[in-house]
Amino acid sequence: MIRKSMATVVALLTTTSFQAQALTEEASGKSLLNKHCLGCHLPTEDGGLSRISNQRKTPEGWKMSILRMSLMHGLSLGNQESDSKESGNTFDPDSMHTLVKYLADTQGLAPQESQDYRYLLEQDLNQVEEFDPELAVMCGRCHSSARFALQRRTQEEWNLAVDFHLGQYPTAEYSLFGRDRDWLKTAREQSVPELAKRFPFAAEEWNNWQSVAKPDLSGNWLISGHLPGKGNFSAVMSVTATEKDYYSVTVDGEYLDGTPLSGRGDSIVYTGYEWRGLITLDDTKYKQVLAATADGDRLAGRMYEKDQDAIGLHLNAIREHGDAFIQHVFPAHIRQGETATLTLIGRGLRGEPDLPEGISLDKIIEQTDTKMVLQVSAQRDATAGNQALTVAGAEVAVTVYSAINALQVEPAYAVARIGGNGGSEPKLNAVFRARGVDFGADGKPGTEDDLLLDYLDDVEWKTVPRDEVAEKDEDVKFAGSMNPATGVFTPADAGPNPQRFRSTNNAGNLNVQASLSEDDQQVTGSARLLVTVQRWVNPPLK
Repeated sequence: MIRKSMATVVALLTTTSFQAQALTEEASGKSLLNKHCLGCHLPTEDGGLSRISNQRKTPEGWKMSILRMSLMHGLSLGNQESDSKESGNTFDPDSMHTLVKYLADTQGLAPQESQDYRYLLEQDLNQVEEFDPELAVMCGRCHSSARFALQRRTQEEWNLAVDFHLGQYPTAEYSLFGRDRDWLKTAREQSVPELAKRFPFAAEEWNNWQSVAKPDLSGNWLISGHLPGKGNFSAVMSVTATEKDYYSVTVDGEYLDGTPLSGRGDSIVYTGYEWRGLITLDDTKYKQVLAATADGDRLAGRMYEKDQDAIGLHLNAIREHGDAFIQHVFPAHIRQGETATLTLIGRGLRGEPDLPEGISLDKIIEQTDTKMVLQVSAQRDATAGNQALTVAGAEVAVTVYSAINALQVEPAYAVARIGGNGGSEPKLNAVFRARGVDFGADGKPGTEDDLLLDYLDDVEWKTVPRDEVAEKDEDVKFAGSMNPATGVFTPADAGPNPQRFRSTNNAGNLNVQASLSEDDQQVTGSARLLVTVQRWVNPPLK
């Protein structure tokens, strides 16, 4: 459960008296910052602290900085009575949380500053980054490029970051992509000015965000989507404020097949918009990393299993009440000449639906304010393409297609990690989904008339060797198993395997294949899957 220390709670609720103000100051993040950081960071003329006051970061970024101070410099965050050489460093979770909250609120990133790099915050890690080539080489060769893009520093601070890297990682100059250049000269004269220009400490976006009122996110929210291995769902997420920026959460809904879905949890909001939740749904714990819009009407981001960050969904939550809005339609496609059942999820779904030309309404199977189930039929000559389906002025795209000619597997490249088997690191699964592709009237792939359909559920999955070496080493046999119905790949156990050549571990180089029976023919698609070893260094931002 996410919570604050009782002293902080009491202080925030009783700020009208001098005594309460003293309690607030004592329990505040600023007080903790001065108490624990002044030993190394010097006061500045503007009332800040050296190094710290010239940086802005996400909540995860500040957490990493504090953890590094503990691991490398002996920082203790705990009661004085428990701080001793005998007991080692103490790390009080409430103090840690209060300090991160204070820093993220006062020295965070504005929504516009973080929006292009949220995939890293959301642990959506199967991404091929497209970044400035020089910065990607100088900085992104050791960690994601989004990691430095989610920071803001003065030019002096970016220079000091170079010094830190050389002091902490002296091989940076001599390892791959370092030894082919005058690394320090390049860092000083090219990288630092570019970083200071693109990611400056002083920014209009941050000043504007600090000056506006932040939304209260309590109330009922509509959520829907697809949980891998479980199916499509819709639910109401009820959010109740327990104090400023802290919420309790309950979820009540169902899967499309009628199976109930319920859960509860807690959340906290940093920087006025950064929602971080921990929700238990049907005995599975999920993390929520979402961003609120400035008006507080929507939340968008990702929800994923706490111990399996690859298994989750992109989540868009909308307020339960408001103008008509269609959040999802399952499925979002219909074939020419066929009948289909479409389930619309949203709000204000009242009245008759307005269907695309060539699509007729057979009957309304179910209709509430938040759900509409339609049986519809498409004529054989219905216009192919993305067509608008409208209810009460709200619009959603439905793709009319003639045939599925291929499958597009997502992600195109995924990584799974062996684990378990008595070791400290668990297995990390990979999950795949497939979308249909209609080649259009010309029958050729990769042309302008191609149609990309919604995700398909009736797909069969398997793994095959990626190359001759993988086939010789029997990677399919040893690297793990693919669930043929859900697309979830579970890697094998960690550790040496006596059954393999030279007793090597269960890593593997595989292709994932999806197949679908269409008009008595097999339609296929593929993606790459690398099964590799454990990730021993696992910071909040990779």
